Amino acid sequence: MSAEVAIRPFIEEDAPQVRELFIVVNRLLSPPHMRDAFEAYIARSLTEEMDRVSAYYDERGGGFWVALGEAKVVGMFGLEPTAPDAMELRRMYVDPSARRNGIARSMLRFAEAECRRLDMQRLELSTSELQPAALELYRHAGYRLLNEAVAEQASNKTLGGGIRRYYFEKFL
Repeated sequence: MSAEVAIRPFIEEDAPQVRELFIVVNRLLSPPHMRDAFEAYIARSLTEEMDRVSAYYDERGGGFWVALGEAKVVGMFGLEPTAPDAMELRRMYVDPSARRNGIARSMLRFAEAECRRLDMQRLELSTSELQPAALELYRHAGYRLLNEAVAEQASNKTLGGGIRRYYFEKFL
């Protein structure tokens, strides 16, 4: 597979594949000693966000997209406003079987173009120490590290549990 994917807005028919991709990726990220915490995070995120993608992003004035390769969801991401001039990149995941083919770069470029189309000045994002490939991608794409924090509290945006998170932004 190559980076030749079609990126389009999420439709309800994508929901089962998006749900499965979210679960698979988060289970792969889980260190063995944090399995229970990851399962709780997955359950909370499914309830609050992933099992209601359209409503969640509509309520916040954002959007959600999927990357299709050979008629299958191979990637996904959301954009959610954080300020009048900024969006946050959320839930950018690539199917493990499709990684290292430029799909994440394609989705990131698409997200940046969408922000520009909406006259946003900045794209913000965060990732964790458990995702070294994402850290490398964002640094190489010109994102500036704003800060690091150890997430103690769990939410639908972070697992908590003492995992180090990195917060980036890029001026568009």
